[in-house]
Amino acid sequence: MDTRTVFITGTAYLEWYKWKVITKMEDAFSPGYDPALELAIHSAKIRDRAEQERQQRPDLEPEIGDSVPWTQHLRRKEQDAIDLIVKGEEVGRYYVLLGAKGTGKTSMIFDAMASIQAEGVSICDAHPDLEVFRLRLGKALNYEFNEDSQASLFQRRDPREALNKLEKVALRYSRKHGRSPVLIINNVHHFNNDNEGRDMLLQLQQRAEAWAAGGTMTMVFSTDDFWPFFVMRRNASRMHVLSIYDLDNKEAIQASMHMRCISNHEKETIETVREAVSIVGGRLSYLSRVSKARDMLEMANHLKTVERGWLLSRIGLIEDCDDDVMDEQKWSSCSWLLLQEFVKRRKEQEDELREKIEAGEADESGWTDLPLPTVSYYECRQIMTRADFMEELDRLNIISIDINHNVRPDSFLILHAARDVVEEEGFEEKLKSVRDRIDEIESLHRTRELTFKDVGKGDRIRLTVDKGGARLVEDL
Repeated sequence: MDTRTVFITGTAYLEWYKWKVITKMEDAFSPGYDPALELAIHSAKIRDRAEQERQQRPDLEPEIGDSVPWTQHLRRKEQDAIDLIVKGEEVGRYYVLLGAKGTGKTSMIFDAMASIQAEGVSICDAHPDLEVFRLRLGKALNYEFNEDSQASLFQRRDPREALNKLEKVALRYSRKHGRSPVLIINNVHHFNNDNEGRDMLLQLQQRAEAWAAGGTMTMVFSTDDFWPFFVMRRNASRMHVLSIYDLDNKEAIQASMHMRCISNHEKETIETVREAVSIVGGRLSYLSRVSKARDMLEMANHLKTVERGWLLSRIGLIEDCDDDVMDEQKWSSCSWLLLQEFVKRRKEQEDELREKIEAGEADESGWTDLPLPTVSYYECRQIMTRADFMEELDRLNIISIDINHNVRPDSFLILHAARDVVEEEGFEEKLKSVRDRIDEIESLHRTRELTFKDVGKGDRIRLTVDKGGARLVEDL
């Protein structure tokens, strides 16, 4: 084979390969392709069968309040907005879903995707290891980073390579279908909050800004923690944030009754359900576990006990601690100062409600409607006397921070667990003892000792102290 033939064959192969790459990526936005949705649909089929069984047993219908529309999950008020975004009907912006772990962000995304069979949408989970994220992004986009090319065997490509190809696919898709495709990056808080993680987040955000400006593609970022939003807002001009909170009391009771019905357990009284909800709050992940338990109250109290044990394992106080754990105890004691403030404000909420009930301005049902106590971000810095501890507490799901920079306990379970600890006899003295011990160790670290040798009885040493420290003037 002569050189000309080799050249023509190679050129034809490269052109065919480029066309094949674009075609394969277009398949990623075809109906029913998404691998993540396949797993979600499998579990949804099981729930559908349970729902059909429930409909055949009208005696198990919940007897509370007005009916609300249901899909596989509680249809929340944010679902309509997410449906429009996932369908590609909200163009010109990109979106950040910000909410605590277990509030239902991913469930709502999958519900929206299932309603259109994932047509025009693809989802990818973030990961701390950027190589793993690269592979996940390639799988979501049906792109192999040229690793299946004869000309690029065993080469490792940057995720930027996939985004460049995706831009061409998005332009072709929007021209063909008359709407923008959607790319969802789920759990971006899993990126490390270091230079590499922030650089990756910035790279994705810059693409989102450019694509939103041209109406080419809509990107959606989902995060449990606050730091990705804090990083992104500095460069955001077309970013829109949807805050996802826990269900309110009425919605939580309705959700519990519904999940209780489809779990085929005996129907609980409304008083039992209210008491269980008052312990776990409106967090969907907790409501699901409580509602499917044989004894709802027992499970709710068990979850609180587990949460209390976990909280103490993370920020437990150690009296008379050694200097090796001083930094850890400094973090723990400052964390308890904040949790103590949450408990204090909760008591103030209860005292205010009690006065209203006595005055006839409220009824007893108001006890279950009390929201989580809130402290502004700048007040938290003053209470904790430190500004660098907030992020770690947020990462551990001890607190949550919203877009208004308001800080609250991550859940009702955390609040109740913290209250049990704070109201224990001797807690105030224990906290003060630990902080005093920290001050003592820090004082010792700041203390310098001078030792003079070969000094006899009656000898005198004259010292002077200036900015440079102690200095020997003369030995008498």
